[in-house]
Amino acid sequence: MFSVKTLFPAAVAAMISTAAFGADLPMPQPVYQQPVVAEPCCANAWYLRGFVGVGIMNRTSFDFERNPGNGPTDFKIQHNAIDDTTFFGIGVGYEFNNWFRADVTAEYRTKAAINAYGLFTNPQGSANLFGDQFTGSIHSTVVLANGYIDLGTWNCLTPFIGAGVGVAFNTFSDLVDTGIAESGSGMGHNPTETHLAWALHAGLSYAVTQNFTMELAYRYLNYGSVKDSINCIGGAAVGCAFADSFKVDNLSSNDIMLGFRWRFPPSTGIVVPPPAISTRG
Repeated sequence: MFSVKTLFPAAVAAMISTAAFGADLPMPQPVYQQPVVAEPCCANAWYLRGFVGVGIMNRTSFDFERNPGNGPTDFKIQHNAIDDTTFFGIGVGYEFNNWFRADVTAEYRTKAAINAYGLFTNPQGSANLFGDQFTGSIHSTVVLANGYIDLGTWNCLTPFIGAGVGVAFNTFSDLVDTGIAESGSGMGHNPTETHLAWALHAGLSYAVTQNFTMELAYRYLNYGSVKDSINCIGGAAVGCAFADSFKVDNLSSNDIMLGFRWRFPPSTGIVVPPPAISTRG
């Protein structure tokens, strides 16, 4: 039979043998995962934008402004109309967070044709009725600083509203005054005037990718006025001694716009530290 005296030395010898065998095995090595670079949530980002659209012009006023150096007249504009226009533009902006962004845009608005006519008696109060027919066009360059509020995103669709303020450079070109039932005509000077412009926006954007967005928007744009005077040729009935002026006032438009935005997110993201060390036996 085995006694305690014989079992104890045997157990000690077995432990020493196991330790010596374990010392010959390779030590377990730590395993690291590669660091992960993650884009920060709702990171600030610059963007470029471009847009095209159609401007549905509101009714404007075509005002006759008599030069004080001319005699009295009962000339009065009877009718005026302005055609719709098209426009295209570019801009650069910045997303401050996931609900507010701002940009600066510049656009060119193509020529909108103007037609008007007026009637008068000569001399004033007589039964003889005369008139003038006016044709011309207005084109503009508009620069706006805009701010937008994004109202939340559902299935990549984001409604937004916004407002803008800036300047408009309006050119009154090719103004021609043709006498009706009288001889004579006149031409304008093609002036360009600078006026305050402001806008209200509403639209819907669609995120095609994380950095490319299409948008369809409505904008009300008010961009001031422009005035020209007439150089008479062969004598026109209205204001030949001193040039009278004709002012197109309250230039405003309901714009339908199709555009895109291309984001430039930060070039570096957040480096996520590696997870805790794990070992393999």
